[in-house]
Amino acid sequence: MYADIIIDISVENLDRTYQYRIPDELAGSIGAGDRVIIPFGNGNRKIKGYIVGLSDTAKIPEEKIKDIDSLCPGNISIDDKMISLAFWMKEHFGSTANEALKCVIPVKRVVKNKINKTILPAVSLEALKEAADTALKKHYTAKERLLRELITEYDTGLDHELVTNKLNILASTIKALEKDGTIKIESSLIYRNYAGSAIKDAVGEGNGKKIELNDEQRAVSDSIISDLKAGINGKYLIHGVTGSGKTEVYLAVIDEVIRQGKSVIMLIPEIALTYQTVKRFYKRFGDGISVLNSRMSAGERYDQYLRAKNGDTKIVIGPRSAVFTPFDNLGLIIIDEEHEGSYKSENSPRYNTLDVAMRRAETEGAAVILGSATPSLESYSAACAGRIKLFELEKRAGDAELPSVYVVDLKEELKAKNRSIFSRKLKELINDRLEKKEQVMLFINRRGHSGFVNCRSCGHVIKCPHCDVSLTYHNNGKLVCHYCGFERDMVSTCPECGSPYIKAFGTGTQKVEELLSKEFPAARILRMDHDTTKQKESYDEILSKFSDHEADILVGTQMIVKGHDFHRVTLVGILLADMSLYSEDFRSAEKTFELLSQAAGRAGRGSAKGDVVIQTYNPEHYAVAAAASHDYKSFYNEEISFRRLMNYPPSWNILKVIISGNNAESLEKEVERLSPCIKGIISEKVKGGHAVKLFGPSQERIFKLNDTYRYLAYLKSDDYAELVRIKDRLTTYTPQNTGISIQFDFNPI
Repeated sequence: MYADIIIDISVENLDRTYQYRIPDELAGSIGAGDRVIIPFGNGNRKIKGYIVGLSDTAKIPEEKIKDIDSLCPGNISIDDKMISLAFWMKEHFGSTANEALKCVIPVKRVVKNKINKTILPAVSLEALKEAADTALKKHYTAKERLLRELITEYDTGLDHELVTNKLNILASTIKALEKDGTIKIESSLIYRNYAGSAIKDAVGEGNGKKIELNDEQRAVSDSIISDLKAGINGKYLIHGVTGSGKTEVYLAVIDEVIRQGKSVIMLIPEIALTYQTVKRFYKRFGDGISVLNSRMSAGERYDQYLRAKNGDTKIVIGPRSAVFTPFDNLGLIIIDEEHEGSYKSENSPRYNTLDVAMRRAETEGAAVILGSATPSLESYSAACAGRIKLFELEKRAGDAELPSVYVVDLKEELKAKNRSIFSRKLKELINDRLEKKEQVMLFINRRGHSGFVNCRSCGHVIKCPHCDVSLTYHNNGKLVCHYCGFERDMVSTCPECGSPYIKAFGTGTQKVEELLSKEFPAARILRMDHDTTKQKESYDEILSKFSDHEADILVGTQMIVKGHDFHRVTLVGILLADMSLYSEDFRSAEKTFELLSQAAGRAGRGSAKGDVVIQTYNPEHYAVAAAASHDYKSFYNEEISFRRLMNYPPSWNILKVIISGNNAESLEKEVERLSPCIKGIISEKVKGGHAVKLFGPSQERIFKLNDTYRYLAYLKSDDYAELVRIKDRLTTYTPQNTGISIQFDFNPI
């Protein structure tokens, strides 16, 4: 037998299968999906590779075929469905096969199982008492202590770890009793914690209790369940206003999928959402759920991977990588907050989780549900065109009302001599909420204390030595790069001219927290951003404290405005709505609308009506105005017209070509050589080919990032397949300069 192997090197000119012979000692023990060690190249150096196919026919002369050396230690195999998905991703998004194969393995290595040992009696109760008496006579105090304890727990036995740690019994004593047949040891595999201690403590045991659906929710769930019962695995978009109860619809549909004996993948965009999502799912399904995310330990991730692979769990919750959970009988994939940019991978292959979910569902016979209060233009236009079935939830669940929104023009605040970051209206409402013992959320999409440090004498801005960006001042006295993590101490004099007139400007979450403490000294304040959530349990701890009303005000970046449900929050303040509005991104208006709408949606989700204050310099902008009036459709109509006019997605498709290297001069020379090559590929006559427009290559806005320089070229076409053809042709291009990389990103987010 022979194996077709993809080697574990992500280089384009090695991106193909190599055939190896399966030696007799490995026959029957390895197969497609296994990771193996093979001799490679003239020097036969040992490297790793993935088996992607088996054959009994040699493709090249027999004498040229080498033997597989061995299975990799800690081998995690990939099943055939995932291998097929990886090759689809390689073609659809542009990457090497090795990169795609690594991507579809949510757990990369075997971790030693956690075993629970129980000490049980191997003789009758009377015999056990006699053994204890004998141990007493012979002064075997440790044996006697263990046997007396075991007599009291005769039916259930004793936990091995408890005996060794709490009773101070040596392992040799236990072995001696086991050897003479007085006791026996039973071992069982236990899975490491998956829900987080804060969640389990808050929920207790799952009780399966269902919430009664309202008429809108029931109509949606009944329609989807009817399709599932009929064997129809559809694609659905639930567009529901914030607080409309989309999660309750998900839970009702999941009940039916589980009843059919199938499994569910529930995708969430942020680890920060894990706490509340898992809390609600655990209440309903108890230990039937698992969680997969990057904050878990290797052992926890491996155990949840095993639970899914062995069929010991039916529901997995996690961010985008959870879409690769190895379920054998997948019935449903749910993508909550489907509009979120975090569903797009930043590493090669730069896959869009929505596309991967649709592909996996099609090949495995599963349904897909997308849910959002602010659907992406791509999803909503697909629904309008009939490619996805659209459901609308227009009312909040229960008796809750949508919040009142006040748009504050910051230009007018300045004219009124209010130079505070808090508008007069926001101050008034914060004071009101503090008096009423209600809660407030304040959102600003920049962490740190100040945006940049600038010399007022010469204008010099302190920049990161590894990136073309300014360093952000943090209130621990450090200047930090938010791109590569570089840190240095705050300076007292300008390094360029020596002037002492150097100061931090701009505002971040730390400064807002500081100003809040001065303005509202009695308020209890929590901050949630990247800096306060570095520890494993940080998300759960902060959200649990706020949920338990241990704080009055929660200030944070966009992680606080995505999908959270706090019933005591009756005021949300958006401190600077324009921060995302004028970025160099054709999606800037869409991102602004989403952020403002999602932030506003956190207010008034309980019995009390909520208020929202949007502070902006551009109150007339259609993204701001539509968010303030909770009017998605007017925003969609305005934005889709702009996209069609400018040939942007979803009207056309974009292929971004990223040319990068660690030397600016050699990269520039390579770009000069590559540019006519791209134009030549575009001009090739293809039967039925569609129009393609090229922009660039040119330097990226942040030219240097983490010591890597980057040029970008953008190609637009109304035909995705045409861009894939161009990508395939460009993969055959070989850079003349060393250290040059060419990568691809379709429809960047």
